[in-house]
Amino acid sequence: MASRKSYGANVGSSSILLIFILLCLVSFAALSIVSANADMKLSDKVVSRTTSYYEACNLAEEELSTLDSTLWDAYNTATCKEEYFNLVGQNKIISIPTNEGEKLVVEVDILYPEQTGDTCYKIESYKLLRE
Repeated sequence: MASRKSYGANVGSSSILLIFILLCLVSFAALSIVSANADMKLSDKVVSRTTSYYEACNLAEEELSTLDSTLWDAYNTATCKEEYFNLVGQNKIISIPTNEGEKLVVEVDILYPEQTGDTCYKIESYKLLRE
């Protein structure tokens, strides 16, 4: 009689192992794609929000520049401190809307410059608020 040789592993077990490894690789690839897509959406949102914030900051700075020239005109026109404050008021609030229901609010106290070169206003707060 011919002796039978027995092999420890069947031929089908290597195919099952190969299929299992391929399934693992495909599922890891799918998770990587989903994660990368979520990261891209988040970074797009951050870029949009940051851009709108800096655009609002630029508009606020332009309005502060306009306010500064207006205050200097009022200072040069007014004959006394009381007349100056009657013309311009005691404080101003600059509100610039951004996207996503937020606004940049700049609260400014009006100052009376004692001499040329002094500032005409003082920024009390510069903050982003939800509407």
